[in-house]
Amino acid sequence: MVEDKIERELGYKTVEDSKVERYKVMMHEDINGYGRLFGGNLMLMIDEAAGIVATRHCAHTVTTAAVDNLQFKKPAFLMDIVVIEAYLTYVGRTSMEVRVDTYVEDRKTGLRHVINRAYLTEVCLDDDEKPITIPYGLKIETECQKAEWEGALKRIAMRKKRRAEGF
Repeated sequence: MVEDKIERELGYKTVEDSKVERYKVMMHEDINGYGRLFGGNLMLMIDEAAGIVATRHCAHTVTTAAVDNLQFKKPAFLMDIVVIEAYLTYVGRTSMEVRVDTYVEDRKTGLRHVINRAYLTEVCLDDDEKPITIPYGLKIETECQKAEWEGALKRIAMRKKRRAEGF
């Protein structure tokens, strides 16, 4: 089990406590001039989902501090059903990492095909919009969640290295 060394005011929540799943049918306003889902609209949906997950976990206002590994793997088209699944992978002192997976759901089979995966860093804010300690830790319950936590530690180290090197 992953050990949280930060003093938590209100205890711990699970990954499932704040998980979000959203559905949207792609309409004309979501489509770009090439007939595919406009990447900026998808980025908006991803950011909203991550913000909801983080807010549900910390019960405070949050802001997006970083987006990692935003890769567009496949397109979505008009009338496609897009599914967004978002959940916490890591909770630090003032920031949280949220994984957001985006799928197109096949209308006939219900099978989902990955079109995007992203990791976002959300920061917990007080009423003056200053970073504060997140009152809840994250209770890790499965091996997959433990692997995500450890992956988050690697991504945090890479972000720090990139920042130090000016990237």
